[in-house]
Amino acid sequence: MTGKRIEEKLKENGIPFHRELPEKLAVYFRLLQEWNAKMDLTAVLEEEEMLDKHFLDSLTVLRTSLIPEDASLIDVGTGAGFPGMALALARPDWRVTLLDAQQKRLNFLRAVAEATDAKNVVLLHARAEEGGRKRETREAYDVALARAVAPLNVLCEYLMPFVKLNGRALCWKGPALRHELDAGRKAAHLLGGELELPIPAPVAGRDWDHLILPIRKTSATPAAYPRKAGIPKQKPLN
Repeated sequence: MTGKRIEEKLKENGIPFHRELPEKLAVYFRLLQEWNAKMDLTAVLEEEEMLDKHFLDSLTVLRTSLIPEDASLIDVGTGAGFPGMALALARPDWRVTLLDAQQKRLNFLRAVAEATDAKNVVLLHARAEEGGRKRETREAYDVALARAVAPLNVLCEYLMPFVKLNGRALCWKGPALRHELDAGRKAAHLLGGELELPIPAPVAGRDWDHLILPIRKTSATPAAYPRKAGIPKQKPLN
């Protein structure tokens, strides 16, 4: 995948970008292909689909004003770095922490950061529930992000403990969101959040029903949350 092709796709999707971004994303793309051959980072192998489904889908938030300038972000369960690494490359003014429970994924992301000279990235090896209880990371970020991680009520418990008062959690969701809203709204309220209106996040030429759901942090998350590792998934809030 060439920088030129990535530039074309960014323009086609109306995504704002700085001059160096297409080539940096091309480097990221090549490393993802190379590392994916030896470890499981993505099941999407066709190049155009990989570009659309991972890179462009992550960057659709740049068409909105959901993330302020000079923001601190944490991508919870970042996996291969989507959306967090892509956004770190797109916005050098954002300070982006990439959290994942698997060290091998963070090793990959370290290689990407070094190859693209991304100096605004911090890697954090932890489960979401552990990170949400650490003094240095609890309620420490303007925005917490997650893409394709868990149902909304589970996701709220993963994300909201990281978010500062008046900050936001941003959840990349698909069509299943409509079935998750009731339980998600209750969980968000319990954790100090309030659901805002979902924002369509289309990718040109794809019929994916993708949305970004913002959750505003309106009050402090109670000290009881997040619960111990594994419990949010086993016994979701509802």
